[in-house]
Formats: sequence, C-alpha cells, structure tokens
Amino acid sequence: MLILGIDPGTAMIGVGLIEYKNKQVALRCYDCLKTSQTDGTAERLNDLHQKLNRFIKKHQPDVIAVEDIFFFKNLKTAVKVSQARGVILLAAAQHRAKIYEYTPLQVKQAITGYGRAEKKQVQQMVKTILKLKEIPRPDDAADALAVAICCTHSIRS
Repeated sequence: MLILGIDPGTAMIGVGLIEYKNKQVALRCYDCLKTSQTDGTAERLNDLHQKLNRFIKKHQPDVIAVEDIFFFKNLKTAVKVSQARGVILLAAAQHRAKIYEYTPLQVKQAITGYGRAEKKQVQQMVKTILKLKEIPRPDDAADALAVAICCTHSIRS
C-alpha cells in the first residue's frame, strides 16, 4: 500500500511517499512542492493544486494522509494554511484516494510515543524508522513522511 503524507503550507507543502507492506515501511520518495512568492493567493493555490495533481497522478497513492491544523499562534497564517489544506483535500478527493487527517499531536505520539516531542525528535525517528542515512530536508518533507508513518498506525488498528 502506498501512503502519501502531506504537510500543508502556503509557500510550499511537504510530500512524502512510503510503502507499507507486511507491517514494514519503506521510503519511496519525498519532495517539497513550492509556489512563487510573487504570485497572489489564488495563483499560488492553483499552482499548488496542479503540482499536487501531477504528483498524485505519477505515484498513484492508495491513501493520502494530511496534517490537520490543531493549534495556531497566528490567525493569518492559519487561514492561509487552511486554504492550502482545502486544495490538498480537493486533489485527494479528485483522485479517489482514501483520506486520513492527523493533528500534530497525533503525529508526534505515533512517531515518538510522546505527543509533545520536539521537532528534532520527530525528524530523528523518521530517519530511524525509514532506515535513512540522514534526516530528510527540508523540514516540510520530513514532516510529511512523519504524517505518512503516523497513518500506518491507523491502518494497523
């Protein structure tokens, strides 16, 4: 089963694709889909939608796991990330993939066993779980892989 994890953002979204088979996870690929800072909101969301559609079409994931907004410090940022999440959920629905959503707390709990883990701890566990030589960069890609790994816990139950 191919699981696409997505870490939503406004300037870029992290995507991480893993294969989950026989209770084992293996890295397929990861990337960040970036939008131009000079474009307006509508153009950025359209660009994001097109890039994500191409990625999904190319890799054909069975499941798409998206990080949810659980807590925010800046309302303006939360609104923009919510808009990006809407585009992501639309693309996932258009490809008829099964969709799972997880809060950052749920992701941290699934990856490290502790819901208040630091970002570095989560990244280190992603590296360990996927048997990588280094932590995936940028952070958004590592976060997307963490979301995908978190999803395997839901599928197992």
